[in-house]
Amino acid sequence: MEKKYLFGEMTWPEVKVAVKEDRVAVVPVAMIEEHGHHLPVDTDLVLAAEICNRAGATSPDDMVIIPAINHGYAPHQMDFPGVISISSDTFINYVVDVCNSLAHQGFKKILLMNGHGSNVSLLKVAARQTMLKYPEVQCTSISHWDFEQVVQLTPEIRSSESPGGINHACELETSMYLAIKEDLVQMDKAVRDLDKYQMSKYFWLDLVGSGEGRPVVMVPYWSSISETGTLGDPTEANREKGERLLNAAVTGLVEFVRIFREREPNNPRINHHL
Repeated sequence: MEKKYLFGEMTWPEVKVAVKEDRVAVVPVAMIEEHGHHLPVDTDLVLAAEICNRAGATSPDDMVIIPAINHGYAPHQMDFPGVISISSDTFINYVVDVCNSLAHQGFKKILLMNGHGSNVSLLKVAARQTMLKYPEVQCTSISHWDFEQVVQLTPEIRSSESPGGINHACELETSMYLAIKEDLVQMDKAVRDLDKYQMSKYFWLDLVGSGEGRPVVMVPYWSSISETGTLGDPTEANREKGERLLNAAVTGLVEFVRIFREREPNNPRINHHL
């Protein structure tokens, strides 16, 4: 019998064993929101969950894949239909409650594997709050486009401009969705849409793009910077790129989890007031 890695398919005694094996609890975190005229609104969720599930199947001894957190933070997208956004406070509290539940069960390593850009800063707060409540637990977050393997591959395969071509409903996300559920992608409706965002030395948006200096993150209402909801160039997407990007993200997640799993426990707190 193959080793289970999906938390939702385990019985509680099997979860107990997974905890004792010191496996990392990997939580996909995503968003339901518009992704242009060509991609389904579940894009972030599908990509994050697929990467986690493939990684779990590759390395079941190292990780347990927790059912995904579907909803995230994107009030700036509300001018478009298809968006289910929750407040930043609700999101942080929800994620912390999930992590606290895992920590209470005995998981010592928790990874929040993100698929939505506006979740990034909030997940850092949630991870920190988890560790403050459970000092013996190590909790952190990473987005799938930040794995070293993806960062290194992207310049080789991208044909959209950099920076700008890869951001939202873009070459990267469209390619990856094509590799997972090609029949749901309406490529005839994909359009390049990024000219309304004023890109310059410090002000540019790209998930894995290059630019001079560190970009300033400034996100107004999305309808003010995008005609279609897309920000980037999905017309350069194809299934082959998507498979390569998925494989890179899976390889990156497996490597990350193995390194994370081997980290020594946190040192005990010291009260320097005494």
